Amino acid sequence: MILYHGSYITIEDPDLIHSRKNVDFGKGFYTTPIYDQAKPWCGKFLRRNRDGIISKYRFDESGCGSLKILRFDTYSEEWLDFILSCRSGHDTSDYDIVSGGVANDRVFNTVELYYEQLIDKAEAIKRLRYEKPSLQIAFRSEAALSCLHYEGSEKL
Repeated sequence: MILYHGSYITIEDPDLIHSRKNVDFGKGFYTTPIYDQAKPWCGKFLRRNRDGIISKYRFDESGCGSLKILRFDTYSEEWLDFILSCRSGHDTSDYDIVSGGVANDRVFNTVELYYEQLIDKAEAIKRLRYEKPSLQIAFRSEAALSCLHYEGSEKL
């Protein structure tokens, strides 16, 4: 599988040192199999007059059979709970790889309404059903990162 990462620099050797921890799936190196999704990830750098660079990787899934992987195929109660746990800094899970929908601005508005207890979980899930899931894959351990192989980069 080919994956992309949007940044302001080429990243040949992804690491966890430069990762933020209170994001969707916790501390990790974030990628997507959707090229057109990686481009907007470069947007904040381009707006700051920096380069926007998309790095490309081959993900060797066959070599990752022993890793602990969590997949969210849709926005769900489990996804919502996991996102809130990670974003609030309370994630204690030991998943090597987590994949699922992005809590982008539109999605996160619903998540925040739920977090602030302005809507209940059932209403949050009902609203999220109308959002087209994007896909992010977070590599959260060194073992997981070893399954990524740099293929090149492109400056936007």
